[in-house]
Amino acid sequence: MDLSARDLGEAPDPVNAPVRRAAGDGPAVSIVLEEVSRTSVLPLHELNRRMVLTSDLGFDSLMLQELEAGLGKRVPGFTTDEMYATGLTVERLITLVDAHGAPAPGAGAPPLRPARTEEDAAQPEPFTSEEPERWSAATARIDDFPEVARFEERADALLRGGADFPYFRVHEGKILDRTVVGGREFLSFGSYNYLGLSGHPVVGEAARRAVDRYGTSVSASRVLSGERELTVRLERTLSDFLGVEDCLVLVSGYSTNVTALGHLLGPDDLVLHDALAHNSILRGCALSGAARRPFAHNDTAELERLLRANRARYRRVLIVVEGAYSMDGDLVDLPAVIELKKRYGALLMVDEAHSVGTVGEYGRGVGEFFGVERCDVDLWMGTLSKAFASCGGYLGGSARTVRWLRHTLPGFVYSVGLSPANAAAALAAAGLIVAEPGRVRALRRNAELFRDLALAAGLPIGTSRHTPIVPCVLGDSDRTLRVADRVYARGVIADAIFHPAVEEGQARLRFFLTSEHRADDIGRAVRVLAEEVASSGG
Repeated sequence: MDLSARDLGEAPDPVNAPVRRAAGDGPAVSIVLEEVSRTSVLPLHELNRRMVLTSDLGFDSLMLQELEAGLGKRVPGFTTDEMYATGLTVERLITLVDAHGAPAPGAGAPPLRPARTEEDAAQPEPFTSEEPERWSAATARIDDFPEVARFEERADALLRGGADFPYFRVHEGKILDRTVVGGREFLSFGSYNYLGLSGHPVVGEAARRAVDRYGTSVSASRVLSGERELTVRLERTLSDFLGVEDCLVLVSGYSTNVTALGHLLGPDDLVLHDALAHNSILRGCALSGAARRPFAHNDTAELERLLRANRARYRRVLIVVEGAYSMDGDLVDLPAVIELKKRYGALLMVDEAHSVGTVGEYGRGVGEFFGVERCDVDLWMGTLSKAFASCGGYLGGSARTVRWLRHTLPGFVYSVGLSPANAAAALAAAGLIVAEPGRVRALRRNAELFRDLALAAGLPIGTSRHTPIVPCVLGDSDRTLRVADRVYARGVIADAIFHPAVEEGQARLRFFLTSEHRADDIGRAVRVLAEEVASSGG
């Protein structure tokens, strides 16, 4: 029999117990609890005051930003430097909001304005004295945004160690296993030209012929005058390659995620996504207005807990995962996610930006790798800028779903169609992937060689497996930048990755392998990396 604190004669713990609003609570309690509940998608009765927003409630930096914005709407002018502190609790947040001066229920609201007529609707609403004066000075010029100042502080701090700025270097030609910067040749591990098809003569010739015939742009939405035979063939080829009924191609991989999520979901819905989800997924969630909740990376047990607790509370629940994670270089446990999707009646979207063309016996992605039924995933998303040597994104699924998207998806309907050169390049690349399966095998062999050598050298490569992405996780940003700078000085390019692309304390160098790398060059790169990591301390 379960016994309560009262049954045992103990005084209940008012801080660690689930938070219940009492008659004596100030308005800050209600405001904070409601906003934390809304952002975390946890019911109020599951919250307690000792909970830490990050470690106990799973808040990531964007959720903290969303929470602060929500509090700011209800408590005008509220902001705090403590919002992103790792130990911030619900109790402390209540104290901060109360100290700022939370309005009493109904108090402090601006007076209602008269309803606007149709004639008024055509005119911008004027700035009036009813608006808080705090906005005028803070937002009059972009240069004066506090976000700009914070960026400059971070950039300055990053370079105080004397390393060169590692971004926006100008490359002077095609990037395969090598590249040229400033007239000097480097070994390149910074490009996701995984199969060496960007720069392949067949792909280049296809793009040139397309420009000669169709011009450099289709100059219209595909719904109207922008449809071309090349793009129709590309969609059929991708459908066959993936094993789905139909595909839709768009001009950008990033915007494909944003517009798809913004279109599929609304305020009555919930997105459950891996904590390492790409920024485009998070921005799509924000556009949709849906609640969102991250689960720990590849933690299907936590995903199940979230589904069990929340499925009945929302109209639609969409699970979003990536085939291969671009920062850690590991794969989703797709069969386990599909099983949960079926059990709880959820939808499933798989982002294959880094897994299509690279994973599976013939490069057909995680669906091929795990041998799943393609129809068990509602939407397969991918990009054309990596293995397909072009630019753009695609969505694949059932014929009925894709037909609906083709006529209603805002980022497709209201956008120019894919350029002829990009459509032709992707089409030619897809043909080469099928015709030359040795490219995928060479890529897999090179990635395994790099991993084996890195492990033998004692390098911290995390959970990388079955993908052409291998990180060297050093943790400290300053140390990571120093190592990247020294490796670059010795003729090897690998990108230094810092927060917010990864969590604080997880800075790393990231290596992209390609089918074009040679075994001796891979050995040299690992040797240089190991020497510089060892000499950097830490």
